[in-house]
Amino acid sequence: MTAVPAADAPLLRLTGVSRRYGERQALHPLDLEVRAGTCTALFGHNGSGKSTLLRLACGRDRPTTGTALFDGAPVDEDDPQTRARVAVTGDTVACYPDLTVRDHLELVAVAHGVADPRPWIDQVLADRRLTDHADQLPSALSSGQTQALHLAAALVRPRDLLVLDEPEQRLDPESRTRLGALLRGETADGVAVLLATHQAELVHAVADHVVVLEDGRVVAEGGPDVLDVAAAYPRGGAR
Repeated sequence: MTAVPAADAPLLRLTGVSRRYGERQALHPLDLEVRAGTCTALFGHNGSGKSTLLRLACGRDRPTTGTALFDGAPVDEDDPQTRARVAVTGDTVACYPDLTVRDHLELVAVAHGVADPRPWIDQVLADRRLTDHADQLPSALSSGQTQALHLAAALVRPRDLLVLDEPEQRLDPESRTRLGALLRGETADGVAVLLATHQAELVHAVADHVVVLEDGRVVAEGGPDVLDVAAAYPRGGAR
């Protein structure tokens, strides 16, 4: 379901990006690179700048300064290349109230050119433990099942970059373990994964590179062990 870029250059490259909303500096200038087949985790508390950085990375927002490039071109969610190759899940995703779980997945798959989505949808439903809820409407789902639906919608379409905003939220421990296995499978298939999380266990399970944010600034960066550095900050890593 993916089209892995041939070049070894970073698939996503953010250079000197910052974001200001009025008088508030939500994100100070920083650089970030994410390569195909790797997972980068953004770690920090609420208000640290994780979600702002994700929005810049997937083209849902534009940086105040700096450049955000996806495969060498400006990233923009309205651009056909971005829409075709970047899959995004967030904390809030709109669902059509009159479409079943399966209907939602079929809509996403067909919209992204999947010729025969039924076998793939069946596999994703089983993997996300949604098979028994395939014919239910979103209003009948629990919060954890809704979270699973949002992730499933990203998995039934082609993708080179998967952007996730706290995908572990509202998942039980078993589901979080399955999420870790899924993300490791994504990178093994050559997908670039960029996720924001506040769960150290998930970082250690899936991340190749970690960026710790505090008040819109990078305070630590490196492998998963960098979280030990983050613990030195009064609010670092807390939520």
